[in-house]
Amino acid sequence: MFQTDNTATNSSSSRVWFITGSSTGFGRALAEAVLAHGDRLVATARNLEQLQNLTAPSSKQLLTLRLDITNEAQCQEAVERTMEHFGQIDVLVNNAGYGLFGAIEEISAREVREQFETNVFGLLNVTRAVLPILRSQQRGRILMMSSIGGFVSFMGTGMYNASKRAVEGLSDALAQEVAPLGIHVTIVEPGSFRTDFAGRSLKVSERKIEDYAQTSGMVLDYTTKYIHGHEPGSPALAAAAILKVVEHPQPPLRLALGADALEMMRKKLDEVSQEWNTWEAISVTTAFPTSAVE
Repeated sequence: MFQTDNTATNSSSSRVWFITGSSTGFGRALAEAVLAHGDRLVATARNLEQLQNLTAPSSKQLLTLRLDITNEAQCQEAVERTMEHFGQIDVLVNNAGYGLFGAIEEISAREVREQFETNVFGLLNVTRAVLPILRSQQRGRILMMSSIGGFVSFMGTGMYNASKRAVEGLSDALAQEVAPLGIHVTIVEPGSFRTDFAGRSLKVSERKIEDYAQTSGMVLDYTTKYIHGHEPGSPALAAAAILKVVEHPQPPLRLALGADALEMMRKKLDEVSQEWNTWEAISVTTAFPTSAVE
């Protein structure tokens, strides 16, 4: 099924990267960094025209493919074309996704399904298509682009948080399943970076409830009016950091990107730890008496 074309460039020792959502943001920055590094790249996007200005030092380095990750058959076809062209996949980057703002009550069932269809089920479509290759090679890296929002929830982004929390949960389990096969999984958790996340790529719930104007509504207004375009994080520097992690023989399971992400995640861990300690006396009262167990 995955036979190599005689004209493929798999004789090269460079890695082959497969990146979803390569047209903008982290995906685009990482695609450019990979090519500049001398590795080979399969850059994918729903709109292939947005990849036309992505250039490589060598024509043998780059393959661009149209890919809607919510289409399972298209994901399988993209992996097959990659194998025909390059003969291997070394690094999968599950980057495609988008943010959804709105209070939990405001977001419709359709909007929730669409969020999970891309951020979770689409990611699974690509991962399941690539895993047989990595297993047969007994090596590979999988980068799951999560978010600080996959670790810390914020009012107004609950459904986005939920989708990224799902990614973190499945990635944690996957890492344990594939570790004996020589495959490493890293969950990437960026903080605030200067991408299109809070701009063109952001979706907002169609329904608005006035009671949430001072909570979720305030978060949306502040993010779009004051944060977007002034984020402290550089996507290019994030890409450079990711390259270093991929090259490390023992990459982390979780990679926080940005001082803001580290600060918020550490604060969250401290709060959870303090709450566990406060309620420990209640938590430990749920076991059968020793005599009943015996």
